Amino acid sequence: MASIKVVLRNKKNKDGTSSIALRFIQNRKSSYTHIGHSIEEKYWDEKNSCVKKSHPNSARLNNLILKKLAEATDKVLEMEGNKTHVTAKSIKKGLKAKQQSSFFAQAAIYLDNLKQSGKYNRYSADKPRVERFREFLKGEDIYFSDINMALLSRFQAYLKGTRKISERTVVNHLVVIRSVFSQAIKGNATEAKYYPFGKDQIRIKFPESVKLSLSIEELKKMENVELPAGSYMDHARNLWLIAFYFAGMRVSDLLRLRWSDFSNERLYYAMGKNAKAGSLKLPEKSVALLEKYKDKKRSEDDLVFHHLRTVKDMDNLFEVQQKISNATKSIDAALEKVAAAAKIKKKITMHIARHTFGNLSGDKIPIQMLQKLYRHTSITTTIAYQSQFIHKDTVLDY
Repeated sequence: MASIKVVLRNKKNKDGTSSIALRFIQNRKSSYTHIGHSIEEKYWDEKNSCVKKSHPNSARLNNLILKKLAEATDKVLEMEGNKTHVTAKSIKKGLKAKQQSSFFAQAAIYLDNLKQSGKYNRYSADKPRVERFREFLKGEDIYFSDINMALLSRFQAYLKGTRKISERTVVNHLVVIRSVFSQAIKGNATEAKYYPFGKDQIRIKFPESVKLSLSIEELKKMENVELPAGSYMDHARNLWLIAFYFAGMRVSDLLRLRWSDFSNERLYYAMGKNAKAGSLKLPEKSVALLEKYKDKKRSEDDLVFHHLRTVKDMDNLFEVQQKISNATKSIDAALEKVAAAAKIKKKITMHIARHTFGNLSGDKIPIQMLQKLYRHTSITTTIAYQSQFIHKDTVLDY
């Protein structure tokens, strides 16, 4: 068994105190982990490895030392019982996991990682989900070892009953908790044995949903409705139709379009979601709409649309996504007015353009071609996506 001893480090801190630490020795190799407290050397009883009674907080510090020593001994016994290779470094790593097993500390790291990666949409969606879990726990932090099936079942009931949240949104909350758990396990901040998801535990399954789309008749109404020329409603309608003509292009890719992406009557671009590149022949109707924006081109940039022109650094993905999110809200609000003007009763958003293309093209375009148009990595993703639409015997006579 590894040798474990409580010691006072020789190296002095700036205030003249020395740190109390656990020293592990295995195969003549030493490793130290501090217990988080320092004292002056005169208060240390080296013979008994404890704080002298003359120190004002000796009782509290000695109790802490005994607790840390017991945790370290238990960890060594656990590792040896599991036939894990025991080293001074592995013991220290195991104890570090216990010391950092607070859920909300790890959740803060998870959210910061999203922010640093430029994932504004996930950050803005997941942050309130973390806060709802904190709210459920009445503001208290919690250790990963205490997050079990019973607790998560109560959390689900709380979201549905008290918060009146939909089944799909409840699942999204569980996904965030699972993501923080996985990060903590990977970073040795907790142990895999506490993971409450998977077989015979909490299983995450997204409820089936029907993707709403416009019919061909409603699509024609969108194209033909009279709107004030140059108005924001007209601009929103143009964006929606261009997204539809470009095989249901996502609004995040649409607003990033540059004039340099067009060449020889084709559009060349890499989809932001998975960076898959490809090209698309420009439909005639899209060319006519794009012509409206050529006279608005600014010499200092190459962007087709104006929404991202205030972004100072297009490599700042977090700011770019934030701008796109804000712009999408404004566009969707304008589309509600367009729907009213066109006498369309369905709620229209930019994402409905993608659904409409999927619904109207599903029976007319081979699945392999749809995979390329959607930029899906796997054809099974395309099949699953298309299965969510109800295809009618309609003809895409465009």
